[in-house]
Amino acid sequence: MLRVCASRGSLLGQLFLLAILTFASAKAASGQGTQPAGAVPIDPSGTDDTIEAGEADSETPRRQLIRWNEYEGPFFTIRMGGGLLYDYAAFSQDEESTQQFQLTSEAKLRDARILFKGRLKFKRPVTWSSGLMYDGATDSWLVRETGIMVEVPEIWGHVFVGRTKEGFSLNKVMVGYAGWTMERATISDATIPILADGVKWLGLTRKPRLLWNLGFYGDWLSQGQSFSTYDRQIVGRLAWLPAFRERTRLHLGMSLRYGKPDEGVLRLRSRPENFIAPYFVETDTFPADNTKMVAVEAYYRPGPLLIGSEYFVQKVKAPESGDPVFHGGDAVVSWLLTGETRAYNTRGGFFNQVSPARTVFEGGPGAWELVGRVSFIDLDDGSVRGGRFWRITPMVNWHLSDQLRLEIAYGYGRLDRFNLLGASHFFQTRVQVQI
Repeated sequence: MLRVCASRGSLLGQLFLLAILTFASAKAASGQGTQPAGAVPIDPSGTDDTIEAGEADSETPRRQLIRWNEYEGPFFTIRMGGGLLYDYAAFSQDEESTQQFQLTSEAKLRDARILFKGRLKFKRPVTWSSGLMYDGATDSWLVRETGIMVEVPEIWGHVFVGRTKEGFSLNKVMVGYAGWTMERATISDATIPILADGVKWLGLTRKPRLLWNLGFYGDWLSQGQSFSTYDRQIVGRLAWLPAFRERTRLHLGMSLRYGKPDEGVLRLRSRPENFIAPYFVETDTFPADNTKMVAVEAYYRPGPLLIGSEYFVQKVKAPESGDPVFHGGDAVVSWLLTGETRAYNTRGGFFNQVSPARTVFEGGPGAWELVGRVSFIDLDDGSVRGGRFWRITPMVNWHLSDQLRLEIAYGYGRLDRFNLLGASHFFQTRVQVQI
């Protein structure tokens, strides 16, 4: 017997969203078609060969809405950007699922952020970034990617110092605003903190075409932050691009990670790719000396089509809990019906956001994207019982412009936890605005 949950969203939030959308649409209608200073023109082959402090989070929309947010002086430049995500979710559950969790429909602000970036006009190229984000999932404010990146050709790349993403997994490195789905796979959110403070080296060689990052991180600045679940960690990632012709890209990669959990204890948890829902899979806090992780990733993009998969395995040194091993991953297919090619960043090893060939505000259709994903996570091993969960998600993305995106998703998931096997249906929509 299926039970449908429904409730009204926040009126204040809806009015705030309407005001933002009205502003964005008015600006878009008058400002589409020009490129911001420093923006990278779309390469017909779908290649982006640039990297700046902040990596994926520093990406500038290709088309300009406004100009008051930029400054170029004799010694440095500044660009201010920002965005928000506003979600609505409804649910339908079978009897077993309602015994596991009571899900209630809701509309809520998912994410809002203000980002700053720029260049320091030294002889050696130097870029900087800083940002502040409200995270609706944890109802907290975070200092986002903040630091300095220096080009060091002597070691074939760049060095970043500050707060950044660890560099584990292609999908985790990508900014959430650029992703093909609303949320990352459950195993990614459960095992990898969104941010870390430290030093990262990003490198690239042309022949053979290899890219990598190696990072060393600690919690001396982030102690007490919601994402700071490790005292220190070492993370490395290596990717090979064997197919690099015309619009075709083949990306094969592997990531390794070693971490010392904060205060010698660990807890893993993840929502069901829907931030309005509670944590579907969640372990108790248990003593752990360290974790070792490996992940493999493969993505093939022959033009408008993109096919990819990632799989994570985490081994925990926790003798009292039987040294458990957790694992999970996802597989995705994305097809841009309107013919655009999602650009690939060769230095960071990630995909950029979709930029429509002709936006709605230029009289075009925007970019229409069909997406299908299946994901799985297993947090049951040894004496630890966090649950098993899989989900299938078909969805549609409508990229009206570089600044405005609408998303509609359906998900079907099954949770094995509390000695019950429950089935849930997820109905999700999102409005995304950015400048």
